[in-house]
Amino acid sequence: MFSKSKINEPAATPADTAKPVLPEAAKKAAPAAAPAPTAAPRPKVGASVLSADLHVKGNLKTTGDVQIEGTIEGDIRAHLLTVGETATVKGEVVADDVVVNGRIVGRVRGLKVRLTSTARVEGDIIHKTIAIESGAHFEGSVQRQDDPLGGAGKRPAPAKAAPAPAGK
Repeated sequence: MFSKSKINEPAATPADTAKPVLPEAAKKAAPAAAPAPTAAPRPKVGASVLSADLHVKGNLKTTGDVQIEGTIEGDIRAHLLTVGETATVKGEVVADDVVVNGRIVGRVRGLKVRLTSTARVEGDIIHKTIAIESGAHFEGSVQRQDDPLGGAGKRPAPAKAAPAPAGK
């Protein structure tokens, strides 16, 4: 009903309208109470492809997907690893999903491991689930673990016997 006339006040600029007006006490507290950063959704990107003419000596580590077509001498850690038919990996492979069409010489650790009919694996496989197609070549041991990525392939230590009670 009653309002102060805005005739004598200067017009608001776009910069003024963008900022909310805070009381003096809130202005002092505002810098200390910064809003928590929110995780912005990342756009889905395609797999990184290492071509057939590429030879890498060293380790690869990513949170994304990798498709190997060349030769890798080193350890690989990824979300989804696809080893192509012409690819050779010499080292440990750790990934959520591993699809082997080519050759791996070394240990394989993954939640889901799939050896296709063209796969050749020389090393141990530690997995949660595994699929081996007819025709796949595999030399090594297979061990199921609920958490093959976190255990780093370590086996639990055997339980120690309780010490005998002291005799009287």
